[in-house]
Amino acid sequence: MIAYANPAPVSLRARLLRLAIRWTIGRAMQSLAPPDTQRRQLLRAGALVKWLAARGAQAQVDTLAGLPTITVRPRAAVAAAREAHLLYLHGGGYVVGAASLYVSMTTRLSRLTGACVHLPDYRLAPEHPFPAAVDDALAAYRALLDQGVPASRIVIGGDSAGGGLTLACALAARDAGLPQPAGLICYSPWTDLTVSGASVRGNAATELVLDPSHTERYVGAYLPAGMDARTPLASPLFADLRGLAPIFIQVAAQEVLLDDSTRLAEAAQQAGVPTEIEIWNGVWHVWQAMPVILPEADAALARTAAFMRRVWGLR
Repeated sequence: MIAYANPAPVSLRARLLRLAIRWTIGRAMQSLAPPDTQRRQLLRAGALVKWLAARGAQAQVDTLAGLPTITVRPRAAVAAAREAHLLYLHGGGYVVGAASLYVSMTTRLSRLTGACVHLPDYRLAPEHPFPAAVDDALAAYRALLDQGVPASRIVIGGDSAGGGLTLACALAARDAGLPQPAGLICYSPWTDLTVSGASVRGNAATELVLDPSHTERYVGAYLPAGMDARTPLASPLFADLRGLAPIFIQVAAQEVLLDDSTRLAEAAQQAGVPTEIEIWNGVWHVWQAMPVILPEADAALARTAAFMRRVWGLR
């Protein structure tokens, strides 16, 4: 396990953006509005970064395993040379969020690695509770394999709930007898739906995006009544992690899901899974989604790309 902390000082832009994040993305994620309304609020709040798609990569509407999907492709020559794929699962507490919010981030990862990125809009709760999201993620992974993409050329990644879903997808693939992908990327993953990490309360005062008092609302929407929140495919922290692909974790030091990441790293390491964890200071939950605007996002994506190239054996 490799620990990393970004060098000081934190950028001026990061310091200036904190209030904006709290009053845009934070307000949308902490909204008590009905799910449909909250989804629209989050899409409006995230509109700021949609125009920041990187040159050299193109996003288009597509389908994968029957799911509405945004596919990001790099320049044709680069894509043909790499033949590498990232399956990216968006966050949003399994209730909100959309693939369209991550085009800016994933076009940069595509440009940095030459990979084709697939962003499926998996089914959301409460309309589609657990295990719908896991079933959709596994179906998307299986679809790539069925297209002839070797598992060794696929990385699965996601943020927040999508980070937990990344792990659940890998666990479900293992249990179904499918090969593991080359690697797993987890940005501030939500791995414990019992919400028992010490940082949930300890970092409440410094959290900009999530509200600990609202987290159980997402749990209640996602899990069927009476279901044990420790169920491994819902809370991968409590799963048998043996045999999973190498895991790369980035998390903010001041966010409430810090312990979901650090405990995951410890559990994965004990299970013999190669694991890297990076704890970044002065940023917030899923800061990677703001490249160009935020220097720390560009730096985090560069380190993510290095992990992807490494597990793919690319220079």
